[in-house]
Amino acid sequence: MVTAMLETYPTDTRPTETRPTDTRPAETSATGAEAIERAWAAAERVTDPEMPMLTLLDLGVLRDVQVEDGHVVTTITPTYSGCPAMATMRDDLQRELLEAGFPDAEVRVSLSPAWTSDWITEEGKKALKDAGISPPGAAPARKGPVALTLMPTRRAVTCVLCGSDDVRLSSEFGATACKAMYQCNDCLEPFDHVKEI
Repeated sequence: MVTAMLETYPTDTRPTETRPTDTRPAETSATGAEAIERAWAAAERVTDPEMPMLTLLDLGVLRDVQVEDGHVVTTITPTYSGCPAMATMRDDLQRELLEAGFPDAEVRVSLSPAWTSDWITEEGKKALKDAGISPPGAAPARKGPVALTLMPTRRAVTCVLCGSDDVRLSSEFGATACKAMYQCNDCLEPFDHVKEI
């Protein structure tokens, strides 16, 4: 049985006397729909540090924003365990919530359920394509253990520049582990493809 693993990070752990002075009114007891709406709006502005054309919401990483015991709690899920961008995502999310008036906001990292590229929104897929990155197709349906294969994964990929489906895999890993590198055999341009996970 797999249980959810949560890491919790308070927004600002410095003692009150060492925190920067902020003259804006603080949201000391965030309650109600208005607070949740403001917190969602703030959280939705945070972009992915590795693919800045995507917000955390479009990437499917931002899972929840709610109020618990009078303070905002957000939940994010990494694209894969050990994703190096998670610390930056968390810090950017905390900063955005702080600036929106939630000084005691908390960010939780949840590993279960595991992120899937199917969580990328249609707006996110369009933003990827507009940026010259091939968006993922549907993730393969899997149940139980996943067989290890050392062969390249077959994907239905088309060139984002000319639309040709005559492409070749040049590397299973691109600038980030969640992307593969392809080259179009027609226009000869290289491009990244977000893997189906």
